[in-house]
Order: sequence, then structure tokens, then C-alpha cells
Amino acid sequence: MDALSTLAGFLVGAIVGLTGVGGGSLMSPLLILMFGVAPATAVGTDLWFAAITKMVGGTMHHRQNNADWAIVRRLCWGSLPAVAITLWWLWDHDQKAESGGLIVRVLGATLVISALLTPFRTMLARRFARAEGPRATAFLRWQPALTVAAGALLGTLITLTSVGAGALGATLLLMLYPFRLNAKRLVGTDILHAVPVALIGGIGHAVIGNIDLPLLGSLLLGSVPGVIVGAKLTDRLPERVVKPALALVLLIVGIRLLL
Repeated sequence: MDALSTLAGFLVGAIVGLTGVGGGSLMSPLLILMFGVAPATAVGTDLWFAAITKMVGGTMHHRQNNADWAIVRRLCWGSLPAVAITLWWLWDHDQKAESGGLIVRVLGATLVISALLTPFRTMLARRFARAEGPRATAFLRWQPALTVAAGALLGTLITLTSVGAGALGATLLLMLYPFRLNAKRLVGTDILHAVPVALIGGIGHAVIGNIDLPLLGSLLLGSVPGVIVGAKLTDRLPERVVKPALALVLLIVGIRLLL
């Protein structure tokens, strides 16, 4: 199991470094479906996996100047309070949420939505970019507040399911900043925002008791070199190949969790 989990960590880490997507979207379902880990423990373990993996990936992207720190700060204004509120709710309802299947259902639904949105990111960004006149002015005026709201949504989903920072986060950022973020800065900004959210969420889950340390160690043994390899491949693999393949995987896994 250790070798298999290390391999899984490497593959997911490489995808995170390459696309900014795949941490919670792939790791939590893998832990639940392949390794038989309890949903709440899978989420808590994956949050630590994501935090440490994305620290490495974020450092790589920061060195390559692939991040917009002003946007990261706006997202954190919404996401960090949302993390705290969600952790407080889980503290009181953890057993009920797990036994009632809430975590698995929300996880599956989030994956399906992420999969359906992923192929249409560019189209959505172009549609928002075409806003002119009063619509464009209103959009720019509300852009900071909308970014904070997007952060709150992502913080809630990430803490509850460990999913949202990549696929949904990247889509929301493209819609909010169609001109400001190119592909590289989109990935870097998305990853760097995910680090504090996953770290605080992971600490909260550890306090609740939702973490498997030996499994986490095996996953990180593969993910750290994986995310470095993925970050270096950002310029080499075409997005038109990676994006549809990832969307298909997310859709299949999401449906499997819902059924």
C-alpha cells in the first residue's frame, strides 16, 4: 500500500504542478474509493497533502513570477473566515456529516461541476471579457467584492471536501480576471491562494482527529518530486490535451461518488 500511495502522490502532485488542479479533486476520491479511507479522514489527510504539496509548487511558480499577490489577498479575505466557520460547523457535526454521507455527496457534486466547467473556461472568460460600456464599468467596480465572495465559496468547499482550489478556483479567476491573468499566472495565483486555506483547514481537521499521518507521509514522498516535475512541464504540454483528459477523469470520479 505504501508504494501504491507514493505513486498516487507523485501522479497527483505532477498534475497539481502542471495545471493547478487535481489535489483534492483527485486525491480525496482516490483515498475513499481506492484505499477505503473514511471520508472525513480522507479530507483532513488530503488538506495536509495539498498544503505541503502546493507550498512546493507555489514556491516554484513564485520564483517564475507566475502569481498575482493582490488577487491572492482578495481571495483570502473571503476564504480564511469561511474556513474558520466551516471548521466550527464540522466540530459540532462531524459524525453526522460523515455517517449521513454529506461529505461524499458534496465531494461528488463538486467534482461533476468542476468537470463540466473545465472545458469551457476559455469560453466563459471571453464572454466576461466582452462586457462593454456600463456593464464593464459595473463589473470592474464589483470585481474586488466578487473576488472576496469567490474566496468564501472556495474556502467552504475546500474545508468540507478538500476540492475547489483547482478546477473551480481557476474557472472563477478566469471569469473575474480574463485579461489580467494569463495561463501561467492563473495556475500560480490559484496554487498560492490554496496554501493558507489548505493549511488552516488541515490544522482544524487534525484537531478534530481527521488525519492519517502514515498515509500522509507516503503520499508526500511521491507528491513533492511530482509537483516539481509538473511545474517544470507547464510550458511543454499543450493545455488542449491536458484539460479535456482531466475533465473526463473528474466527471467519472464525481459520478462514481454520487452513485
